[in-house]
Amino acid sequence: MNGDTLSPATRAVALGRPPREPGAPVNPPVALTSTYIADGTVNYGRVSNPTWEALEEVLGSLEGGTALSYSSGMGAIAAVVGLVPVGGVVVAPRHVYNGTSALLAEREAAGALTLRRVEAADTAGIVDASDGADLLLLESPTNPMMELTDIAAVMRGLRDGATTAATPTTPATPATGTSRRSARPIVAVDNTFATPLAQQPLGLGVDAVIHSATKYLAGHSDVVLGAVVVSPHRPDLVERLHTYRTLHGAIPGPMEAWLVLRGVRTLHVRLERASATARLLADRLAGHPAVARVRYPGFGAMISIEVAGDVAAAEAVCAATRLWTHSTSLGAVESQIERRRRHPLEATTVPETLLRLSVGVEDPEDLWTDLDQALRSSRENA
Repeated sequence: MNGDTLSPATRAVALGRPPREPGAPVNPPVALTSTYIADGTVNYGRVSNPTWEALEEVLGSLEGGTALSYSSGMGAIAAVVGLVPVGGVVVAPRHVYNGTSALLAEREAAGALTLRRVEAADTAGIVDASDGADLLLLESPTNPMMELTDIAAVMRGLRDGATTAATPTTPATPATGTSRRSARPIVAVDNTFATPLAQQPLGLGVDAVIHSATKYLAGHSDVVLGAVVVSPHRPDLVERLHTYRTLHGAIPGPMEAWLVLRGVRTLHVRLERASATARLLADRLAGHPAVARVRYPGFGAMISIEVAGDVAAAEAVCAATRLWTHSTSLGAVESQIERRRRHPLEATTVPETLLRLSVGVEDPEDLWTDLDQALRSSRENA
């Protein structure tokens, strides 16, 4: 089957299946093996596994590149950061997933790299900071501030040496008369929030896309797994990332890979439902007396709100919900809520009263009723 002619929704369901032969299973089996018979293409389970390969076929097709699965989202991020030579330079937004931020800070403290922080929406600033860098590591939307980066404009700026500023919704116009820059860095985008159904950075010229597959791809809060998908124009990175995975042992279990593959089958219907509900909730929250600010990028199923009041009021909202789950993850069928600054690793520039909402697939009115009563309760008890 030529997956290139199918829609993403169909590819998510149809690819990564066993050959259609009489009596064959519809789903790929879970290959629970550590060892293979000699003289084949694989000799040991740390190198490859048929269940990983089925998942990687689907993810690669959805993002438009070659996929490699890892033991966790952080395993995938660490592999990409591992592309940076000792003493190299990494550029990253001020607000990124706190695990990413902590890893970069730890590597910088050890003298392994130099970190340049930028504002996610500042196209010119990102391009300028990337001059002479080895890796540009982006998130769009950022976690948990929901800031957007105009990825296409950044890539044009890196390619053309443009320094003209642009907003996330206004493409940059390359500046004339500017000098050519040094070779551009490797560019990677964490696409966990958007998913390949809402955004495909490889098509914009990005070198690699990262996923915490634990989140939307798996979608059921029952597995930990990560993935990197590499542009077809960078086969050299595929080899390096595969070597990192093998030598560092950052491999997924076959059962975990199978669970993520099963989750991907319904990604399009889950995301469609959750995104529609998120838009409804964002509109209503914008007028709520207990909400000081709504941060919603205009797509996807993630919302951040700043509660009117203090830290106690924000924590009270989380404690008062009965349908929304007070938990630290996201992207699952159940809706989740959390005050992000309760975590010591979260950036101090994230507001103390910011709540991150991961909208699930429950009935929209039930979600609104529960959230509304929790917000009103916190306001009344303030």
